[in-house]
Amino acid sequence: MELRDIEIFLTLAEELHFGRTAERLRVSQARVSQSIKLQERRIGGALFERTSRSVRLTPLGERLRDRLATGYGEIMAGVDEASAAARGQVGTLTVGTFDTYHHGLAPTLDLFRQRHPQCELRMREILPVDPFGALRAGRVDVGLLWLPVREPDLVVGPELFNEKTVLAVAKDHPLAARDHVELEDLGDHPVVQVDGPIPEYVWEAHTPSVTPSGRPVPRGIAIGTVEEALTAVGAGGVVSPIGAYTAASRVRRDVTFLPITDSHTMRYALVWRAGAETSLVRAFVQASRDAAG
Repeated sequence: MELRDIEIFLTLAEELHFGRTAERLRVSQARVSQSIKLQERRIGGALFERTSRSVRLTPLGERLRDRLATGYGEIMAGVDEASAAARGQVGTLTVGTFDTYHHGLAPTLDLFRQRHPQCELRMREILPVDPFGALRAGRVDVGLLWLPVREPDLVVGPELFNEKTVLAVAKDHPLAARDHVELEDLGDHPVVQVDGPIPEYVWEAHTPSVTPSGRPVPRGIAIGTVEEALTAVGAGGVVSPIGAYTAASRVRRDVTFLPITDSHTMRYALVWRAGAETSLVRAFVQASRDAAG
């Protein structure tokens, strides 16, 4: 039975009038009659009782209507959902990252552009001191953030990459003469602190508040951006752990970067608002999974 024939049958079962059914479906009345006769021949029994004054379902027709209605509704819902998803791939998707961390998204961005050439991708920088603000304000649709993220209004998606941290110190800092440092060294030197609404547990994953032996890590000047942090480090008053990728993108005469031998691994994942998971966001997340696989 063709989908159009099912539609004709269900519409006639509702209208119980050949003329109104034809008008509603924008077909001829002869087309409706032909379809019903064809279905009755295939099934081997009458679906409607017809008189010159009325049309009504037979018991066989009632059973068929009840069985077909649910399935037809599911089919049309699926078609509508697919159409809506296809329309959703035309528009703008704003993706946020820290500083130079768009490199971690490069394979995803390339694959997404191939699949959805009609969608405009926009990149925005997310400040580490306020990792969730742009998402919550709607300025960014999906962001690449370091973990953990434990916010009830945000969804954490696939992890895309990870990195070690290094220690940024001034060229003339006592630690600069060494070829590496350990996290325990942070207990002897003030580190930058953040001036922003970043949750404490998120910053702890970047710059610990205590050393491995339990000594408190002294806090120094508050900063709002990576450049402010490196400027403060270059002045000699503070040191700061920093992502290895960020360090590799910086060439400064006043700062040197030292490996941290026992550095923890920073993990980065896609994050988006739970109440704003559009078809474009889902398509981007799927592209990230496929690019990684």
